Amino acid sequence: MNILVTGGAGFIGSNFIQHMLDNHDDYHIINLDKLTYSGNLENLSEVQSRRNYKFIKGSICDQKLVDEVIIKYDIDVIINFAAESHVDRSFQNPFLFTTNNVLGTQSLLDAAKNHGLRFVQISTDEVYGELGDTGVFTEDSPISPNNPYAASKASADLHVLAYHRTYGLPINIVRFANTYGPKQYPEKLIPMTITNALQDMPIYIHGEGKSIRDWLYVVDNVEAIRLVMENGIPGEVYNIGARQECQTLETVYLILDYLRKPRTLIKFVEDRPCQDYRYANDPSKIMSHLHWKAQYDFEVGLRKTIQWYMDNRRWWRSHDPRSVESRI
Repeated sequence: MNILVTGGAGFIGSNFIQHMLDNHDDYHIINLDKLTYSGNLENLSEVQSRRNYKFIKGSICDQKLVDEVIIKYDIDVIINFAAESHVDRSFQNPFLFTTNNVLGTQSLLDAAKNHGLRFVQISTDEVYGELGDTGVFTEDSPISPNNPYAASKASADLHVLAYHRTYGLPINIVRFANTYGPKQYPEKLIPMTITNALQDMPIYIHGEGKSIRDWLYVVDNVEAIRLVMENGIPGEVYNIGARQECQTLETVYLILDYLRKPRTLIKFVEDRPCQDYRYANDPSKIMSHLHWKAQYDFEVGLRKTIQWYMDNRRWWRSHDPRSVESRI
C-alpha cells in the first residue's frame, strides 16, 4: 500500500510514520509537509534513508503538487495530519487556521475524489465543544466548537463527511483525546511543563488549572489510526480515548514530583477565553469495531515521555520555549 501522509514531520504524524515503518515493511509512505514552526525533520531521522519512505516539502493547498505526488507514487490512501493545532495561536491568527485546516483539507479531498483514493481525516475531540462533570462524547454528539482552532477542524470534518455523502468518497474521521508523548512541540501542556521544569522556569497555568482532559499516549493513538486506515468502515467517525482523565493542575503536579522540582514553579494567570472545562471521548465504537484498546497507563506513558525529554535536550532546546506562548 502506498500512503500519502500530510503533516508527517509534526508530532503525531512523525510518530505514525515511525510506527508504520518499524512494523510494516510492505507499506510505502510519502510524507508531504511544508515544515512550519512545529514540523521538524529530526523527528524522522531514523527512517529518512529507508527505501519505503520519501519526504517532499510542500503545502497541502498546492493542488498541482498534490496531484503530481499522487500520480508519481501511485498513492492508495491519504492520511491528513496537516493542521494548525494550537488553540492560543488560533486566537491570534484565525485566518491562518481556516486556510490550512479547511481549505487545505478541501484541496486533499478534491485530489482523493479525482484519483479514487481512500481518505482519513485526523481530527480532535475539541470539535464537540465542552462537557460538564459527567457524560462522554460519542460519534453522534453534536459538533459545537468554542474557539477558532476547533471551529476550523469542525468545518474540515463537515467537508469530509459531505464528500462521502455527495461523491461516495471512502472516508474516515478519527477524533482523539489529548495526545502526549515524545517529539511533541513544547507549546503544549505536557512538553512545556517538562522542559520548563528542567530549566527551573515558571510554568504558567490558565485560571485555577481545573480543566480536565483524557490523556492518550501517542503510541496508542497511532495504532488506532492504523486500524482505522486498514479496516475502518467507509463513512464512519471513530472517537479515540484512553478513559484516563486528569485535571491540568494534577498533571503538572505529577511531572514536577517525578522531576523532584518545586510546585512553586507554577504561576497562575488569567484563564484562556472560552476555556473548555472538560473533554472525554467514548472509545466504545473503535473498541468493538476494530478491537482497539489503549495499552498505556497515564503515569507509565508520562514517565516514558519525561524520560525522552530528559534524554533529548538538544532536540527541544532547538525549539526554545521562551519563543513560544508558554501558557496552558
